[in-house]
Amino acid sequence: MSQQNFEQVISLIDAVNCEDPNKESADNKEWPKEHLYSLRMSKMLARFKPGADELLKIAVHGQHIQRWKSLRSDYPLGKQGYHQWRTNLYTFHAESVATLMAEAGYDEMARDRVKNAVGKKSIKMNPDSQLLEDVASLVFLEFYMLNFAEKHPEYPQEKWISIISKTWNKMSEEAHQFVVEGKITLPASLLPLVQQAIA
Repeated sequence: MSQQNFEQVISLIDAVNCEDPNKESADNKEWPKEHLYSLRMSKMLARFKPGADELLKIAVHGQHIQRWKSLRSDYPLGKQGYHQWRTNLYTFHAESVATLMAEAGYDEMARDRVKNAVGKKSIKMNPDSQLLEDVASLVFLEFYMLNFAEKHPEYPQEKWISIISKTWNKMSEEAHQFVVEGKITLPASLLPLVQQAIA
């Protein structure tokens, strides 16, 4: 597709995510939360995989589209409710991005590829899904892990090591190397836990 199609779908994703009523501060500015997340995802993709094609760029940018519309609290407590929420969330994001791609003129084959990536289909086997998982994990480690830790001061050290280990295990060896080589900024206060988790 043309650069115009690509710019159109990115603009459509941004317009939707700018409707997020939840706000987050960064760089001395208040942002709609999911719009800020999409920008961070795209910037991380450019750092981690600068040669990514336009469909991967769309998938990464739209991964959390309208996340505020699907709340964890709408599902039952416990692991089963959590997994049901996550599964439905992936489908919701995938369908939402595909709808905007169709509006921007992308064909069904292109939409399906992005839907599979955003829907986390066949991670470890589908390179697109794995790349999206890598970028999301890198963004979590650099931008969101510290904030998550501050919200859960009750978590013991063992639980944190488990959380970080689970994130690490989702990532490819290439993403591991990216972290080990110091290409992302890890929160200094959590660095010892990260080192323990990945040892």
